[in-house]
Amino acid sequence: MVTDVVMGQDVVVHHPELVNLYGCSIGAESRIGTFVEIQRGASVGARCKISSHCFICEGVTIEDGVFLGHGVMFTNDRYPRAVDKDGDLKTPADWTLEPTRVCKGASIGSHATILPGVTIGRFALVGAGAVVTRNVANNTVVAGVPARVIGTTAVAPDQTINEGSLL
Repeated sequence: MVTDVVMGQDVVVHHPELVNLYGCSIGAESRIGTFVEIQRGASVGARCKISSHCFICEGVTIEDGVFLGHGVMFTNDRYPRAVDKDGDLKTPADWTLEPTRVCKGASIGSHATILPGVTIGRFALVGAGAVVTRNVANNTVVAGVPARVIGTTAVAPDQTINEGSLL
């Protein structure tokens, strides 16, 4: 289902009958894989690759040139519960949205989980299966549960990146 989506030019949605995209925006030339859900209020930049089975919830902003491996999961509620202290079903008014940002050129490996309120820096790399609980600095490689710094990417933190290119 693709409903009420603002799409840039040349966006490719593989198997549109097998995705759930609603109330979101997707930038030009991005590619959206099968079985992806992108919720209302989420934003995907230009020239991104969103692999199959990803879940991008409300409050997530993905900047240009980002890669998401298969099954990347975002969360937006730090204290999720189905019911309140009295056992009543919670309503949208009972939770606080915590926005998450994935900055330009970052890559997130398959089956990583990104907790709410996190920023993943420019050209950072998140290892497959990682659970990201804290901000990731620009040009940093993190992996593990919880994710910890294990290195840096090829672009040095003090190096200027040409804004016209992704790498």
